[in-house]
Amino acid sequence: MNATVPALQLNVRAVRFRIMGLLVVLSFVNYLLRNNLSVAQPSIQQEFHLSHAQFGWILFGFNLAYTAFQVPGGIYGDWLGPRKSLTIIAVAWGLLTVFTGLAPGLLAASAGGVLWSLAAVRFLLGAANAPIFPIIAGTFANWFPVASWALPNAITNVGISLAQASLGPAVTLLIIHFGWRESFYLLAPFGFAAAAWWWWYARDTPKEHRSVSAAELTLIQAGRPPPESTPVHTRFAVLVNRDVLLLAASYFCMNCVFYIFAQWLFAYLVDEKGFSLLTGGWLYALPFIVGAIMAVAGGATCDRLCQRIGARWGCRIPGAAGLTLVAVFLLLGVHAANPYVAVALLSLCFGFTQFADGAYWQAATFVAGPHTAAASGVLNTGGNLPGLLAPLIGYAIDHYGWMTAFTGGAAFALAGAGLWLFVRVVKVPSKSMQGALA
Repeated sequence: MNATVPALQLNVRAVRFRIMGLLVVLSFVNYLLRNNLSVAQPSIQQEFHLSHAQFGWILFGFNLAYTAFQVPGGIYGDWLGPRKSLTIIAVAWGLLTVFTGLAPGLLAASAGGVLWSLAAVRFLLGAANAPIFPIIAGTFANWFPVASWALPNAITNVGISLAQASLGPAVTLLIIHFGWRESFYLLAPFGFAAAAWWWWYARDTPKEHRSVSAAELTLIQAGRPPPESTPVHTRFAVLVNRDVLLLAASYFCMNCVFYIFAQWLFAYLVDEKGFSLLTGGWLYALPFIVGAIMAVAGGATCDRLCQRIGARWGCRIPGAAGLTLVAVFLLLGVHAANPYVAVALLSLCFGFTQFADGAYWQAATFVAGPHTAAASGVLNTGGNLPGLLAPLIGYAIDHYGWMTAFTGGAAFALAGAGLWLFVRVVKVPSKSMQGALA
């Protein structure tokens, strides 16, 4: 296992870290263009007189497609390769962001017409977003040494969290000065720019990149079996693997909390806590800034534990402990009387979702090996099924209040922590590594 230790040293001259940096940028742009709708939500609801339950159906359109296309998206990434597949979908993000602003004018501007036109465009955007994280996980499996996958996967969460943090102030300012439609038009070019940058620099494997040195290639390939030693049918076998399915179930539980933050937090701060749009926009950023920091800490912790005590407990400890703390801080935050204390506690809650996140992708990579993208599609399917609850959450907020949604999230977090105790990360990339990692 000593050969994997240098992988943790962030040498910016190493091509694999530049690839990681590009994927952080793609993750940032992805979340900037997919969740800007959550900040525009109050403006859209006010203009077209939509209830929370009605707006939940717009969110449902995205979430349905995003969930349904996770496994096909992972297989698509395996088949086409990361370079082409990520370029194509990033272009689609930009185009569909433009159409989100245009959608209400495509039909009569009634509440029903706006609702279903936005839901249709968001469905297409969900399909275009679905492959990104399975493909990213597969890319890291190719580009980083054995037992060093949690940290790069976690660092992409920095891109996600910073995008979420910037959404509040940036999109709010755009809406105030230009309007909610125009905010979409101004953000769309980021998708095209990210696609061009990725296509120019990225390659599917280290062997294909002319800037990869022999020493870096040797480090990346250490402990891996030759590609021909893995049967072709394994790609499909991982889709029903026991541990992959347990990880997906636990990820579902964790992301019940994640989706509350990603899609409902801004409305909660404005509607329930009484903050203005601008103040709510700035406070909305805080949980995601904390999340960015905690994602790196969680990924580094998971990698180090896997190298020291093995993959099973190295993934299990940060996963289960992180989710337990998610539940604790969520309950404390929702019961806090002071709105600023509530934001601080909720920020810690979200931070621990990100602390636990890297362990899921590390565990899936250990189980799936060269078919990580396909297995990650299953993992992320479970992780995004909570998005289908958007209409139900909207209904619960309208009829029972915000407390119900937050308390339910805490219960799911505890269930997800318990499921980690049944996950057995024992399959490893090569026989020579079994003693150190099993």
